[in-house]
Amino acid sequence: MKKTFTLLFLITAGFINAQAFIGKGDIKFDIAANIQNGGSGIRISNDYGLGENISMGILTSYLLTVSEDELGNKPDFGDRIDLKARFNANLGNVFDFNEKLDIYPGLDLGLRNFGAHFGLRYFFTEGFGLVSEIGFPIAKYKPEATGFDRLNNQFTFNIGASFNLQ
Repeated sequence: MKKTFTLLFLITAGFINAQAFIGKGDIKFDIAANIQNGGSGIRISNDYGLGENISMGILTSYLLTVSEDELGNKPDFGDRIDLKARFNANLGNVFDFNEKLDIYPGLDLGLRNFGAHFGLRYFFTEGFGLVSEIGFPIAKYKPEATGFDRLNNQFTFNIGASFNLQ
């Protein structure tokens, strides 16, 4: 009962003073679970606010668990990792949402494809929140990708923690 009360108190206190996207100079660091067809892993991203509603960043993901192919082969390091530059339009304040919530569509350019993403962040306190994001390729570098080339070249779902470093 004490743990429940303490958790409810911390969540309530967090709702009082949280802010999702401040604007220019705002720095967000996310760590999330990456879930996709054929594997799951970890994703780390960092976004930097360039203006009131614009941010740019970098993202890397690494697949920890991957299904074997038909021949029983496992992918090597290069098949599991991806790196992307990203651009976001932070729209939480444009739509006059609660200042703790930010939604952001964006584009990314990675080692495997040019893609798009849509995400949301909800901050419980000024420094800690949750993030959820979906991503999908628009133009694949290998349109007829087979085998492990498809791993980081498909629809992804990510959920995790977000930290405001400003």
